[in-house]
Amino acid sequence: MTSTIQVPTSARGAESPRAGGGPVQRKNPITRLRPWLLLAPALAVLAVLLLWPLVRVFLFSLQDYGLREIVSGEPNWIGIDNYLEVFTDPTLWTVVLPNTVGFAVLAVAGTVALGTAVAVLMASLGPFWRTIVGSAIMIAWAMPAVTGTYVWVWIFDADRGIFNETLQALGLQDEPVNWFTNRYTFYAIVLLNVVHHGFPFVAITILAGLLGVPKEMLEAAEMDGAGPWRRFWRIIVPNLKQVFAVVIILSTIWDFKVFAQVYLMPGGSGSNREALNLGVWSYVESFGQNRYGFGSAIAVLLTLVLLAITVVYVRTMLKEEEL
Repeated sequence: MTSTIQVPTSARGAESPRAGGGPVQRKNPITRLRPWLLLAPALAVLAVLLLWPLVRVFLFSLQDYGLREIVSGEPNWIGIDNYLEVFTDPTLWTVVLPNTVGFAVLAVAGTVALGTAVAVLMASLGPFWRTIVGSAIMIAWAMPAVTGTYVWVWIFDADRGIFNETLQALGLQDEPVNWFTNRYTFYAIVLLNVVHHGFPFVAITILAGLLGVPKEMLEAAEMDGAGPWRRFWRIIVPNLKQVFAVVIILSTIWDFKVFAQVYLMPGGSGSNREALNLGVWSYVESFGQNRYGFGSAIAVLLTLVLLAITVVYVRTMLKEEEL
């Protein structure tokens, strides 16, 4: 004879079974807030150090803000006039944007291409030589941008630069040339500087991805007659698609806002108007011409462009986590 145990209704309501057989556990409100409470100190610091300065720059961009306003402390609101002046200034369309965008495209392409080539070379080396090569290229990445810029200025110096001396010794030119006066040779030197400084990050990042590519796939492709070039494009590139996306987006962000490598070059601080990019133009107008409102408007536009690129980067990272 079997007996049944009656479970009280209140007890059944307290622990209603889930699909998996266990009771439903409701999250405590404090538990839900705990991650935000842990992040609160860091978010507060970021708000003070980053968010408030951005707000101040935006407010300056809506004013005719110069030395008179700094002394008097009274704002001179002019609305969006600074932005209208930026977009109607021929310098933006004929000099600044071509220099900024064109340089960023070439710098990203050069950095990623050289970094990928070095990564493939390091992947083919043994552990000892891979460590030696990796340590050597990291010296270029660890070098401060200011130091690296002055090295390249010395190399291409019109009077004592080894580049001019070499060309004269080979009979390729009769007298020294000032390579910093021409807009294109100026940015060619900046390009060498930025690529030299940025390719180690790309190389190490892609090397980490290369070491994760299954060797069986490469060996099978080699046995089927695929050469190195075909193996690279048909096997390595598809497997490292997300890695390439990350390094390209990060390089774009860094190269779009290049400042020190341009400003520290002869003529790059504003004396050569043909060499201006967005970052240097904003600085020159703000601190060189004391037009802080106009310079702030340029800085806001540059920030919006970088923010758009950053959004693409974050979405790419989220997609990579979902894979």
